[in-house]
Amino acid sequence: QVQLVESGGGLVQAGGSLRLSCTTSGRAYNTYTLGWFRQAPGKEREFVAAISSSGGTYYAESAKGRFTVSRDGAKNTVYLQMNSLKPDDTAVYYCAAMNTYFQYDSWGQGTQVTVSS
Repeated sequence: QVQLVESGGGLVQAGGSLRLSCTTSGRAYNTYTLGWFRQAPGKEREFVAAISSSGGTYYAESAKGRFTVSRDGAKNTVYLQMNSLKPDDTAVYYCAAMNTYFQYDSWGQGTQVTVSS
């Protein structure tokens, strides 16, 4: 099992930027894919971005060109840099770790991102 703790959420105006962090502990850090998801009020949780153990990155269409996912092995941390934020990006953002069955089975508690118009 992996423990994950997100931080960096907050209130920002449309067009602004935020960087979310997710610090991990437990299972060896460099052996699994880490993903970012979000859930807006009244909506299903949706995939935002992911980064594999080898550094490959994956993005939802809504995140391409605006968000960047990265990881720092020395700090056991994954980041989500979010630029050009829109009110539609308002949600609770979660990071998650993928197990060997390609399922996200460990989740953080979430961090709130609110984008005002």
